[in-house]
Amino acid sequence: MASAPANGLPLFYNDLQPLSSQLHANWRARTAETLPFFANAHAVPLTVEEFVLAQRHYPIVFSVGPNPVPLALFGLNDGVNVFTDENGIPTDEIYIPAYVRRYPFMLARLRDDSDELSLCFDNSAELLGEFDDGVPLFEGTEPAEATKSTLAFCEQFEQAGMRTGLFMQELEQNKLLIDGEVTIEAEGIDQPFVYRGFQIVSEEKLKELRGDVLRKMIQSGLLPLIHAHLFSLSMIRDVFGMQMQQGKTPMPEPTVSI
Repeated sequence: MASAPANGLPLFYNDLQPLSSQLHANWRARTAETLPFFANAHAVPLTVEEFVLAQRHYPIVFSVGPNPVPLALFGLNDGVNVFTDENGIPTDEIYIPAYVRRYPFMLARLRDDSDELSLCFDNSAELLGEFDDGVPLFEGTEPAEATKSTLAFCEQFEQAGMRTGLFMQELEQNKLLIDGEVTIEAEGIDQPFVYRGFQIVSEEKLKELRGDVLRKMIQSGLLPLIHAHLFSLSMIRDVFGMQMQQGKTPMPEPTVSI
């Protein structure tokens, strides 16, 4: 899930810069006390390795368009996250996706003609700088232990992203993805809420797979991931109920794209 800054910055990131022992030798990293970027995130990328933990807390769906990715749904309307307060701090014990936990860092390609990834950070987060407090990023010209740990975490995330890409290829090659739609009727409101703009795995198409294809999915561990996704879909109505309870659900429109 590496991103190329030259082609536009990914979700949450506003000002991506490469970490440098020359430019940032005396910089330190502060621990984020609030997560304002997360407070308004209704959908966050998820890797397949997180499905089993994530499906216990919120729905897992897939984006539409070319190169779809798994998404953790924290709300059904844009800008709504029912699991955090206004500062982005979770109000209950939920699994936080690695995509959120790696911020403000990420690995990125700095040049289109190179596959080399560099550890970068979002300077707009104001979590790195020449502070008196915080954890040092470098010891001399060498990365400090905290920086090494951050790099290792980002590398693991990229590897999980590649495995996620293979999983998505399997879903697309076997034509298992279909457009999702959820219609919810709320008490006291005449017009139903209709949510679209996401994809799900078709249970019917899954049942129609050839035996050898299904066996391959079982052996590779893909089938349990699909089941985790399907089990999680029942939580869409739970998220809707939380939105209603929190007063975060706008009056229904003909359709709303997630």
